[in-house]
Amino acid sequence: MLRHFLHIADYSKDELWDILHLAKEIKTKFNNREEYKPFKDQSLAMIFAKPSARTRVSFETGFTWMGGHALFLGPNDIGIGKREAIKDISRLFSRYNDLIMARLFDHHHILELAEHASIPVINGLTDYNHPCQIMADILTVWEHRGNLDDLKITYMGDGNNIVHSWLQLASIFPMHFVCCGPSGFEPDEKTVKKVKESKLSTFELSRNPKSAVDGADVIYTDVWASMGQKEEVEKRKKIFADYQVNETLMESTGKDTMFMHCLPAERGREVTDGVMEASYSIVFDEAENRLHAQNAIMVTMVN
Repeated sequence: MLRHFLHIADYSKDELWDILHLAKEIKTKFNNREEYKPFKDQSLAMIFAKPSARTRVSFETGFTWMGGHALFLGPNDIGIGKREAIKDISRLFSRYNDLIMARLFDHHHILELAEHASIPVINGLTDYNHPCQIMADILTVWEHRGNLDDLKITYMGDGNNIVHSWLQLASIFPMHFVCCGPSGFEPDEKTVKKVKESKLSTFELSRNPKSAVDGADVIYTDVWASMGQKEEVEKRKKIFADYQVNETLMESTGKDTMFMHCLPAERGREVTDGVMEASYSIVFDEAENRLHAQNAIMVTMVN
């Protein structure tokens, strides 16, 4: 049966655990440089409306290592949803390739791409969510803690696509998730509602950084102005100034707390250089795990 990887919430708890366990197995193979070629003589079409160093390098490196050939298609190559109909691209690439990964602005574009595809489509990011990142994130937390019991995640900043994917995960894996940021930058209400309806996790919306991080296992942040919002940079710098993750905030949690960031980080804005370089910062383990989590997702999609 054809499966896509568009949202965390499309999968059951057992299915997500299977992907995480597979990611650990593939990571060991990769680090030991073992022979592992599940994609021999296959191709991955990588569609980028939004550029990204980590997404391109991790997908291309992973698919190549697993025996396949990854093709990069930038905004000038396609102009998805503008120069050519999305359903035409989807049906054409389904005849050329074995998988599609797309990193897009409009979430409806990834849904349409998947609707008309006869091969698996993987969501490399949209303005609504970022499921591959959150699979890498939870893999990293699991590796560092050894379990996911009694997990408290505090996210500082804008209720953006990262938050939406964390919330989708919270509707499947039990946790206490806190989104702390200024008024007017809350996450999508329907996605928050899914967490509440699941009755698995608790969600807290906070305006107070100090109380929000109390007892947190992880403090997570992202840039204050994402791609497509750069004209708002100066305005957002003022609005989000009180929500910077700095050494004082990290020390106020009352426990050994890990720091995470999906990168790229704007050091000195949403996070200080000191926090990024601290021993509790696991951002580069997290970034590395994009490779392994995505490899596991791709293998799962074709099995």
